[in-house]
Amino acid sequence: MSKLVIFGLLTLAACLEVGGDALARSGLHGQGMTRYLLFFASALTLLVYGVTVNLGPWDFGRVLGVYVALFFIVAQIVDRLVYGITPSIPTLVGGTLIVSGGLVLALFQG
Repeated sequence: MSKLVIFGLLTLAACLEVGGDALARSGLHGQGMTRYLLFFASALTLLVYGVTVNLGPWDFGRVLGVYVALFFIVAQIVDRLVYGITPSIPTLVGGTLIVSGGLVLALFQG
């Protein structure tokens, strides 16, 4: 499996987890049957995420290290587009460290 395919799977997994978390957040503030439907959709989305993130051939620690970097990026995009929150300087600095670590894990064999 090529690194590009693995990157695609992990990006899809990050989108699924962020989406599942956002559905759960909406469910917490929902009313009546809508609340339960949002929780169900969240659970289903997070189940698919759990399978997707583990499809690649890399060892678990490496996969999750790269995944965390992708998750951070997707989470910041959703936070901005959906919730209207711009990341602060500390978030961007910390995120730079997270993404740097993910790049090291993705690009170097070992």
